[in-house]
Amino acid sequence: MTALDRVLRSPVARARATPFLRRLALFTAIMGPGVITGIVDDDATGIAGYSLAGAKFGYSMIWALVLTLIALAVVQEMVARMGAVTGKGLADLIRERFGVRVSLLAMATLLVANGATTVAEFAGVAGASEIFGVSRYLSVPLAAVAVFTVVAYWSYRKVEIILLAVSVISGAYIITGFVAGPDWAEVTKGATVPRLEMNVEYLTILIGLIGTTITPWQMFYNQSSVVDKGLGEREVRFVSLDAYAGAFVTNLIAFFIILTAAATLWTNGQPASSVEDVAQALHPLAGSLAAELFAVGLLNAALMAMVVLPLSTAYAVCEAFGWERSLNRGVREAPVFFGLFGGLLAFGAAAVLIPGAPLLALLFLPNVVGGVLLPVILFLAIRLVNDRRLMGARVNSVVQNTVAVGAGGLVVLLSLAYLVVALLEAFNVVG
Repeated sequence: MTALDRVLRSPVARARATPFLRRLALFTAIMGPGVITGIVDDDATGIAGYSLAGAKFGYSMIWALVLTLIALAVVQEMVARMGAVTGKGLADLIRERFGVRVSLLAMATLLVANGATTVAEFAGVAGASEIFGVSRYLSVPLAAVAVFTVVAYWSYRKVEIILLAVSVISGAYIITGFVAGPDWAEVTKGATVPRLEMNVEYLTILIGLIGTTITPWQMFYNQSSVVDKGLGEREVRFVSLDAYAGAFVTNLIAFFIILTAAATLWTNGQPASSVEDVAQALHPLAGSLAAELFAVGLLNAALMAMVVLPLSTAYAVCEAFGWERSLNRGVREAPVFFGLFGGLLAFGAAAVLIPGAPLLALLFLPNVVGGVLLPVILFLAIRLVNDRRLMGARVNSVVQNTVAVGAGGLVVLLSLAYLVVALLEAFNVVG
C-alpha cells in the first residue's frame, strides 16, 4: 500500500474533510526524505563551513546562499522526482544507463566524499562533547554504537520519525542568530551585493560553502529514501514539495549560522581555529545561552548526519551492484548494506580518535572535496532525468536544466579559479 493509499483510507479522508486538510494530511504522510536530507545537510561540516565563512568574511558571503538555495531546490526536487517516477535509486539508474565503468567512477566519487564527511561528523561529536567537558574517547565510541544499533535494528519509518523529531533542535541556530545581534543593514548588503575575492582563503571557503550545501550524498540519499518509503508517481507533487521544503530549511539554518559567527567573531576580530573557539566566543559576546545552543546544535547535527551519510553510501553502493538494501530488512537479510554502514562508522570514529587530530580541519576539508566532486554526480543525474524512456513527461524543464547545469558549471569554474590562484600565490605572483 502506498503512502497515498494509506492517507486516503484514513479517518480524515473518510470524513470527507476539506481539500486543504486532505492535502495537508497527505503531505504529512509523505514528508520525510526531502526535509531530513535538507536538515542533515546542515551537519557538522556545514556548521564548520558556515561558521568559517561568517568568522573570516562577515556577512559578505551571504549572497552565495541565495544562489545555492535556488540550485539546491532544483537538484533535490530533480532526484526526488526521479525516484518517485522510476521506483529506483540514483545508483541503480547510473548502472543501468551508463554501465559498470561509470558506476565504479560514481561510487568511487561517493566513497571519497562520504568517507571524508563521515570522519567530519565524528569530529563534530568530539568537538561538541568537549565543549561540555566530555572526552571524545568516551563520546565518539558511544555515538558510533548507538547510531549503528538504531539503524540496524529499527525500521525505516522508526528511523525517519527519530530524525524528524530531533531535527527540531536545529532551530537552536535561528535563536543564536538573533541573540548574537547582527547588523541587519550589513546582512542585507551581503545578501544582495555579490563579492568575489581572488585569493586562496576566500575561494577555499566559497567552494566549501557551496560544497557543503549541494553534495553528492544528498542526491543519492534523497532518491533512495523516496524509493525505500514506497512513494510513487501519484505522490510526485508532494515529493517535490518535500524536496523544496528541505532546501529552504537547509539555507535558513545556514543563514543564521553565518549571522552568528559574523556578529560575534568577525565583528570583534576574533579568530576561529577550532570548533570550541566558535562556541566559546559566544559566551562573552552573546551570552552563555547562545554558546550552549550552538554546542547542542552541533552535537545534534553530527549525530543526525552519522545516520544519513553512511546510509546514503550503503544505499548507493548496494544499488550499483544489485545487493539487498533497505532499512526494512534485517542485518542477516542485507549483510553488505549494514556492513558498509557499520564500516564507515568504524572508520570515521577511528580517524577522530587519533591523538592530536585537528577537528576544525577534519570538519571543513570534506566541504571542499564535496564541492570539487559534485559535478561528476550532478551531470550524470541531469542526463538521467532528461531521458524520456525513464521519465516520460516528467523530464526537467528548460529552467530546471539551466539551473542544474549552471550549478555544476559554477563549481567547476570556482575550482579552476582556486587552482590558478593557488599556483600564482605559490610562485608569489599574487599577494
